[in-house]
Amino acid sequence: MRNAVGAVDTVLLLGGRSEIGLTIVERLVRDGARRVVLAARPAPEGEKEAAGETRAARDGAAERLLSLGATAVHTIDFDAAAPDTHAGVVAEAVKLVGDLDVVVDAFGVLGEQSAFDADPVAAAEAATANFTGHVSTGIAVAARLREQGHGTFVVISSVAGVRVRRANFVYGAAKAGLDGFAQGLGDALHGTGARVMIVRPGYVPTRMSAHVPSAPFPATARQVAEAVAEGLRRGSEVVWVPRKLRFVFAGLRALPRPLWRRLPR
Repeated sequence: MRNAVGAVDTVLLLGGRSEIGLTIVERLVRDGARRVVLAARPAPEGEKEAAGETRAARDGAAERLLSLGATAVHTIDFDAAAPDTHAGVVAEAVKLVGDLDVVVDAFGVLGEQSAFDADPVAAAEAATANFTGHVSTGIAVAARLREQGHGTFVVISSVAGVRVRRANFVYGAAKAGLDGFAQGLGDALHGTGARVMIVRPGYVPTRMSAHVPSAPFPATARQVAEAVAEGLRRGSEVVWVPRKLRFVFAGLRALPRPLWRRLPR
């Protein structure tokens, strides 16, 4: 539930090892959030080293949030590729912290288009992580927020989905699907007290994007977190990071397709 002054008290992060997601949660904790659930992909069964790294990452994130003022940080398993478990993940989070004030949807993969061109299965798996996994989680989250009558579902989309480029069309197409789904979900929740806020960042340098050349108008994870915090205060439906990308893409969407194809790969 929201605390006595109306600030966010409980947060669920779907994608508990996401740099952007964790930076957003850190910002919300600085603003007064006190109970957090980090839902992250479990290590592959039988891989002890990976399991140890996963636990260390979760423990480190939890310690960081506790040092910033959180009073309770819980970690639970979450697998984007297992849609039959997603409603259970949301229910488990509710059991741990009660009503969910903010749910941050920050999971996904980037990958490389050249690798997807050579491996259709890998392309499909990436699309599952970047789109279809969000459908089952989003429906489950929306059902809970509708039932409790409040809460914001923060969906981390991307400008890559606003107009899909050939350089990363598998990733961009999945993000386009996610963005459209989030818009429809927000419309479905209108009038219930719950809402969806879509976040469209440009290039953000993280471990996941380290292999990608920087693009014009980049943003940092901290800038994304600040924009999310401001969007929550304002009740925004869509947040662009940086803001100027909204106007840049208004022009890019009108660019003739032959010219669009000639953009650098």
